[in-house]
Amino acid sequence: MRRGDRPGSGGLTDDDMRISEIREKTVSIASPIANAFIDFSKMTCSVVAVVTNQVRDGKPVIGFGFNSNGRYGQGALMRDRFIPRLMEADPASLIDEANDNLDPFAIWRTMMTNEKPGGHGERSVAVGTIDMAVWDAVAKIEEKPLYRLLADRYRDGVADDSVWVYAAGGYYHPGKEIEGLKDEMKSYRDRGYRVCKMKIGLAPLADDISRVEAALEIVGEGQNLCVDANGRFDLDTAIAYAKALEPYDLYWYEEAGDPLDYALQAELSKHYSGRMATGENLFSMQDARNLVRYGGMNRAQDILQFDCALSYGLVEYMRTLDMMAENGWSSRRVVPHGGHQMSLNIAAGLHLGGNESYPDVFQPFGGFADEVEVIDSQVGLPDAPGVGFERKAALYELLRKELLD
Repeated sequence: MRRGDRPGSGGLTDDDMRISEIREKTVSIASPIANAFIDFSKMTCSVVAVVTNQVRDGKPVIGFGFNSNGRYGQGALMRDRFIPRLMEADPASLIDEANDNLDPFAIWRTMMTNEKPGGHGERSVAVGTIDMAVWDAVAKIEEKPLYRLLADRYRDGVADDSVWVYAAGGYYHPGKEIEGLKDEMKSYRDRGYRVCKMKIGLAPLADDISRVEAALEIVGEGQNLCVDANGRFDLDTAIAYAKALEPYDLYWYEEAGDPLDYALQAELSKHYSGRMATGENLFSMQDARNLVRYGGMNRAQDILQFDCALSYGLVEYMRTLDMMAENGWSSRRVVPHGGHQMSLNIAAGLHLGGNESYPDVFQPFGGFADEVEVIDSQVGLPDAPGVGFERKAALYELLRKELLD
């Protein structure tokens, strides 16, 4: 039986496991930065708590979740559709009897009841946020770090001890300009990141090349620098940038064109021999499959950046990984967008190729547990049940204040 096909079970009593309550709140992650397409001056995200009737260490088990940056809070969709479906469901239908736990797959199916296929837009973010909180609760009920639970269930118990990460930043920030960019890159290098990423596409090509050269003065060789156009370019501009960037031998050239323009990506691949990355704005297994089929991506070198928190959550993410394997892609070619602890756990538990990191921006959601040290762009994971939100003090304080007080 494939993952996600497990049936629900029945016959529970009032004293058995259940979701007691689901809470959500929209919070601000506004900042004065911009990429090639949007500024973040009014950016929000949703935070969620899935409260269960299970008790560990004298306290109810609560799973937390939030959506990644770049998509706004999804409270209305959660309140109107997804939370009511879960709270109205027979609690027995949401239980995984084999593991004596909540069943994330049954919960996902319940949330998606009466949802038509296609149209993978904002609802994928709402579902993905709740799904994160469910998996956090599941791992806490089992009293394991999420990455260990995933490895035990789906990878024969083999997890990665550390995960490759890169520092994402280099946004256009009024008043900082070239010297500010260089200072930022230096700060990432000083904190243990070998590979860093910067934005391109908001300035003219010549100005962006000057910014790239300034960043290279700090990070060294091209393989220590990624650039990200955030889907800004038409084909001619994407090719012009490709020709200008190729001599620098960068680590990757990211999301040159619109995320759904597979023909543009395929044509661009004929003009750029270096590594390319894309996929952070594809929100379903079906859209990911179309990229693999029609986007001209090179499975020997290119990177896919699907983000579980934006794309229906980990349940759908595992379907995407299955699809990739069926098409000859290794899970090691996946380096998720988002820079958060959920993707870090998935990377370690399901053998992905790495994870994005936001050391400074989108705080307190960006970055990892407080005790995690970056050494040559590698990080470990804390030995904490669940995703590990409680080990990131500023984030946990926000979650507690917004959802529990």
